Amino acid sequence: MTRRALIGADIFDGQTLHRGKVLVLHGGTVLDITGPRNLPTGIAVHRFDGGTLMPGFVDLQVNGGGGVMFNDDPSASALATIARAHAGTGTQGFLPTLITDTPQRTAAAIEAVQQAIAQGVPGILGLHLEGPHLAQARKGAHDPALIRPMQASDEAQLIAAAQALPNLMVTLAPETVTPEQIARLARAGVIVSLGHSDCTLPQAQAALDAGARCVTHLFNAMSQLTPRQPGLVGAALDSGQASAGLIADAVHVHPASIRAALAAKRGPGAIFLVTDAMATLGSDITEFTLNGRRVLRRDGRLTLADGTLAGADLTMPQAIAVMTRQVGLPLEQALAMATAIPARLLRQPQGAGVLTPGAPAGAIWLSPDLSQAQAL
Repeated sequence: MTRRALIGADIFDGQTLHRGKVLVLHGGTVLDITGPRNLPTGIAVHRFDGGTLMPGFVDLQVNGGGGVMFNDDPSASALATIARAHAGTGTQGFLPTLITDTPQRTAAAIEAVQQAIAQGVPGILGLHLEGPHLAQARKGAHDPALIRPMQASDEAQLIAAAQALPNLMVTLAPETVTPEQIARLARAGVIVSLGHSDCTLPQAQAALDAGARCVTHLFNAMSQLTPRQPGLVGAALDSGQASAGLIADAVHVHPASIRAALAAKRGPGAIFLVTDAMATLGSDITEFTLNGRRVLRRDGRLTLADGTLAGADLTMPQAIAVMTRQVGLPLEQALAMATAIPARLLRQPQGAGVLTPGAPAGAIWLSPDLSQAQAL
């Protein structure tokens, strides 16, 4: 296999931003990050004019792309379309996400992900089931007619799916399930995330103590932080272990709120970026349907007819731009929030989110103005 040296761009390995270094690839594997003087003679050299070489983005909340919604077409062919659309914006590892739907559609989604992985559809790391065991009071764009309590059959289906898939994330509201149910899911390998919830702080803490590890789209569709009732937002920020996804489009969360959250978060649990992307990513469509309801694309927002936000019109490079330009983060920190940090949540990250010797060479080039991300 041909060795390649990529030079002329900064290199982010998932943790550190290296300047003046060279990324050396050998076939589909990272060989080294080294100085230009250490290159062997005769190696093929590709030069860049600035920008950043980095791992492909890791997105744990992808509802659609390329004009396709996973809810509308839970099939391996639809997942291939969604994967291509996200690869075009630099995402090389993602969890297809099924928004609250029927038991039959949930079963079809689990089967579709298994088939797509078996067929070698690139980028699919598992499945994220966002619902249906949520709180009606914080349903957001989820269809209230499809939200329901968790039955024994649901729990058994989730445990079986966790055994069949490399990664399974499930978003649920802690007030709608028991800590014992959460503990059993966590022991089975399910990544339990709390969201679409009006829970109290004690309810959230009980869920986290039982094994929940994450919070879905921090600040959105959840009980807020107030002086005497910290809610799910307060629980997420106070917990040293819980991680939290964040939609950084400056629509779902104000940059000032993002800065406050980053300042408050402590411990190994960290905030990471998600796109919450819908069918619009990689497409020029101006509307689509979700559970039979129209979703409109207007001025960078996706909304139901009544104005309720319904996912995000966002790519990972756009989220990085918001984090660096409006929130004020160093590029290195923003890139980690879109690569290594979400990858750490996964049971089987499969080399996603890092560029280290021996890792798969899922590298991308991010342009200096953050407007383009190209696979290498």
